[in-house]
Amino acid sequence: MIQLLPKSDVLTPNTANAQETAAFISSYIDKYHCEVMSIDISYMNILDACYVTTMCGTKHFIKYPEGKINWIVSSNLVREFNKDLELGNNSYNL
Repeated sequence: MIQLLPKSDVLTPNTANAQETAAFISSYIDKYHCEVMSIDISYMNILDACYVTTMCGTKHFIKYPEGKINWIVSSNLVREFNKDLELGNNSYNL
């Protein structure tokens, strides 16, 4: 089966709502082969970004234990908040 992937290397959800963003990313993880992916959530506030990275990082880890997500965030505080919760598959860039 041929799988069509989006043209951009960086996934950018089209909503600022944390629950909708998490659902969008989770659906993407279910639908596509994305062992290594980059996601831009730099437009989100810190608390919403922490929620999304935790929930979606966990979902991604379950599907791809050796995978990696590169999160593009607006603050290093997201990394600090999640450092004790991480599964080792997240990296953060400003």
